Amino acid sequence: MLEFKDLGDDARRQYIDARSAFEALEAAQAEAARVRGGMYWKAVNGRDYLVRTSARNAQKSLGPRSAETEAMYTNFMARKEQADTRLKGLTAAVQRQQRMNRALFVGRVPAVVVDILNMMHRHNVAEHFTVVGTHALYAYEAAAGVRVESAAIATRDVDLLWDTRKRFKLATQLKRLDSSMLALLRKVDKTFTLREGQLYTAVNSQGFEVDILRREVQEQDPHPARLSDTEEDFWVVQARNAEQLVSAPRFSSVVVAANGTMARMNTVHPLAFVRFKRWLAQRPDRDPLKVARDELQADTVMQLVDEYLPQLSPHR
Repeated sequence: MLEFKDLGDDARRQYIDARSAFEALEAAQAEAARVRGGMYWKAVNGRDYLVRTSARNAQKSLGPRSAETEAMYTNFMARKEQADTRLKGLTAAVQRQQRMNRALFVGRVPAVVVDILNMMHRHNVAEHFTVVGTHALYAYEAAAGVRVESAAIATRDVDLLWDTRKRFKLATQLKRLDSSMLALLRKVDKTFTLREGQLYTAVNSQGFEVDILRREVQEQDPHPARLSDTEEDFWVVQARNAEQLVSAPRFSSVVVAANGTMARMNTVHPLAFVRFKRWLAQRPDRDPLKVARDELQADTVMQLVDEYLPQLSPHR
């Protein structure tokens, strides 16, 4: 039987408060995105027309001035002002909560991982990647309100599973950003470079690695696959049986770094993680040094579900 470390009442209450503030900020950001851009009246041949502008300065006429377009303009401007005010207030609230997280030692996720997750959300590419492998345990332990033993989470790399089914949408977003995935990663740490001979891995000056994986090639899947048209970008590697993870139910949790910062981590359902790790451990070609950790992680997550997250168990 594995033993988990209790966070303590103070840290647990702080995490609940911090998570609530973070989730409110997410909702405020979504509302602010809906009213991004602006509206203005444009005179054309002696008549006023209401024009909607996007954040990228695209313009669309909503019709001539009338009671209806006047109401649209008034409603939009009120929503925009309210959204901006709410966003500003919640941003400050989350910053306060992050300072409290640090003071009460609430989190222990590597700061670079939290920064990468926030970068992906900020640039609207997070939906294309799922955290798999060891770092997923941070999402599970956060939801459970305990800490698993350090041996289960010891790693210097994060695995991101790319969903090839949405490849065109990701390519469109990267073109819109005029960027590559590697360039986005360098916004977090400019020292990230692709590893020679292993172009699915980027490593920074501290030796931390980001691996981007994909399911094994299926009909309609590109192969080989680079994440963007940029010459210097990730070539994604196939991972055995990754289709099991691609099609698994999703699990999401707010995780906290050792410095108090927060991010949303999207990963796979804990029971899908357990099944995959047990499959890995039974592979005859699996590195013997990794088998023990595979088994430890599977047992750890299974016990977390049984003891702290029973609502996720099909036997509930």
